[in-house]
Amino acid sequence: MAKPGSRQRRDRGSISAEEILEGALEVAREVSIENLSMPQLARHLGVGVTSIYWYFRRKDDLLDAMTDRALERFEFTVPTISAANWRESLRDHALTMRRRFRADPILCDLVLIRGQYGHRAMHHALQKLGQPIGALVEAGLSVDQAAETYGAISVHIRGSVVLERLQERTEGFPAQRDDGGRYIAFADDIDFGYILDSILDHAEDIIRAA
Repeated sequence: MAKPGSRQRRDRGSISAEEILEGALEVAREVSIENLSMPQLARHLGVGVTSIYWYFRRKDDLLDAMTDRALERFEFTVPTISAANWRESLRDHALTMRRRFRADPILCDLVLIRGQYGHRAMHHALQKLGQPIGALVEAGLSVDQAAETYGAISVHIRGSVVLERLQERTEGFPAQRDDGGRYIAFADDIDFGYILDSILDHAEDIIRAA
């Protein structure tokens, strides 16, 4: 937990927006997005709360900036898709995205569960669609088919990660039955892989038939 009063109070004007943003991410990892507050962040940074409001007038403004930063870091870890090896590279792309979201609860909460992108994050997200869709078109899909395929995979990733996150946040939610069997509709690796491969199979059938 972030410790109130653990830092010496800083002079007015000695904090930057960058420091506030990094501090907010640190506190959120300890207390969650929902429990992050401006007074708590101010104590963590050793400044008056008015120093934070100088840069971020509302908590939503701060969360938008945190989302932008989280997406910037996320983009560097997701592999591109190769037209020459589209199925394997797209599958790797999807698995990596899911793995990154699952490994970073704050990324999941900001980008998927909160469901509100900052303006800059939305702009970057739209730009990033060109590479995977372009690779799928080069592999043999039409523009609409490529968009539908990548869109289906994107929705599948987000839905699966959110459901897994909610399962983790539900105290006592069982991963399997007492007899070792699996629960129906429990999000896990098996379900994710089955649906992902079904989407890829459909795209491959379209390419072969063209």
